[in-house]
Amino acid sequence: MAKHRIGIVGGDGIGPDVVAEGLKVMEAAGVEIDRVDYDLGGARYLRDGTVLPDEVLEEWRGLDAIYLGAVGAPGVPPGVIERGLLLRMRFELDLYVNIRPFRAPGHDFVVVRENTEGTYAGEGGFLRKGTPHEIATQGSVNTRMGAERAIRYAFDLAAGRDEHVTLVHKTNVLTFSGDLWQRAFDDVAAEYDGFETAYNHVDAACIYFVESPQRYDVIVTDNLFGDILTDLGGAVSGGVGLAASANLNPARTGPSMFEPVHGSAPDIAGQNKANPIAAVLSGAMMLDFLGESEAAARIEAACHANAETIGSTTEIGDLLAAAVAD
Repeated sequence: MAKHRIGIVGGDGIGPDVVAEGLKVMEAAGVEIDRVDYDLGGARYLRDGTVLPDEVLEEWRGLDAIYLGAVGAPGVPPGVIERGLLLRMRFELDLYVNIRPFRAPGHDFVVVRENTEGTYAGEGGFLRKGTPHEIATQGSVNTRMGAERAIRYAFDLAAGRDEHVTLVHKTNVLTFSGDLWQRAFDDVAAEYDGFETAYNHVDAACIYFVESPQRYDVIVTDNLFGDILTDLGGAVSGGVGLAASANLNPARTGPSMFEPVHGSAPDIAGQNKANPIAAVLSGAMMLDFLGESEAAARIEAACHANAETIGSTTEIGDLLAAAVAD
């Protein structure tokens, strides 16, 4: 196995605790990590105003991957860390697809979320702010390139699964962005012989996630819908404590970032109560992307075999480490 240079952002709350267990399990699986630690997140911002320095971002470009726990702390204004750290990371490193797998008894599906456009691009502004006649606009930026590359990634992913891809959008109301997405989806689908395709409005998909998630294999959707749907996916697949994610630069022109879906949970920080499985699974996704497929498969199998295990953060980490040890 090669030694991988990984940027570690433990972040806030339970983030450092679950990342520590993820690294423990990776080490037990025989993977060598050359860790580079970064003190970033809500606590750092409250301490000295730092969010993501330019020099850190440049340093990241030379890493193999970034492993993040959770960021966010009470007292930080909304959007400061989200836009200044997480979204800036996605935009600057071109992490254009977000992958979130969901597996539970009866279903196994993956959501491919476009990760750099849509309403998260930041287009919009205020008119007459602070007056009774205030107006706020928040646009959705969709490019053919952005939609098509996410859709193509979804089809390539489905090629190794059940060859079924569902587009989720809201084409009956979002007639411009929805039309672009539908046309891009249809054009890409025409290149994949034998694949089955489907379309769901996002509100219908919310119902199907709860009532019949087994209908899905690979879902592709835009940034905002993907953000909402994947939280629901976590809820119907054992809870967000089991939900992993990857923010990928498939072209590998820079590092990809891997993180659990859950937040920083400041109410239980430092109490050894957080379930680390989502962070461990995110680490497995990182290893798979880095070519450590055998170790990643062992870690994933151990996590799913122990998904209902009750214990402290370190107890579950120790159990998983023992399960994957050479």
